[in-house]
Amino acid sequence: MRRHRAARAAPDRLEPIAGAAAIAALFRLAPERVERLLFLPERIEALEAACRAMARAHKPFRHAPAEELSRLAGTPMHGGAVALARPRPIAAFDPVLAARDAPPLLLILDGVANPHNLGAIARSAAFFGLDRLVLSDHPAQAQPSAAAYRVAEGGLEALALARVKRLPFALKRLAEGGVLTLAASAHGGGPIPAPRSGRPVALVLGNEERGPSEAALAACAARVTLRGKGAVESLNVAAAAAILLHALAVSR
Repeated sequence: MRRHRAARAAPDRLEPIAGAAAIAALFRLAPERVERLLFLPERIEALEAACRAMARAHKPFRHAPAEELSRLAGTPMHGGAVALARPRPIAAFDPVLAARDAPPLLLILDGVANPHNLGAIARSAAFFGLDRLVLSDHPAQAQPSAAAYRVAEGGLEALALARVKRLPFALKRLAEGGVLTLAASAHGGGPIPAPRSGRPVALVLGNEERGPSEAALAACAARVTLRGKGAVESLNVAAAAAILLHALAVSR
């Protein structure tokens, strides 16, 4: 392998993506976004293909101390590697078009604030075969970040991202287009409905403390609640997402 190129100053608006799995997914799906690659010396073997891609693109890559990686990633939990990449585009969500060409299962997040939960949910969504993730304009909604990419283990890169404004309105348009709209709620909901052949489902997951907004709940056709038998009142939203996605994806 050729000698590592010295890194130059990072262009504006680059976002850090940390962790070998997330970086591998980035190079597999959108290598053109990567502008710099930095890593601990012991990670060179795992990143050999990525380094070759950087060399072919005449972009800088080099060894870096752990302290520098922590600074770039914003956390010491960087997995020994950080890629600095141009932000990925997030499309505007059109509910009419989405209903017309709806996937079997569409996941919408409405105020999931913790980036680790965003990453974990994206990982589960990608694992169960979803191809997109919709983020609402809720002020608390977490956005793709170094922490989210790291926890997602490549899941965020595997999903097309869209942002929806006026989620209640969008949910009504989806329902008019034949999509079954479900909201996950810690209380007051029923079991996961039996699948209806060919009917797509949109699942809304809300804020860690308050759940989906009242307007989003009111706009959905039904609420679903996971019922436990222990002393803990409810599940973390990422854990609930995995269970609900499994039930809905497998049945479709």
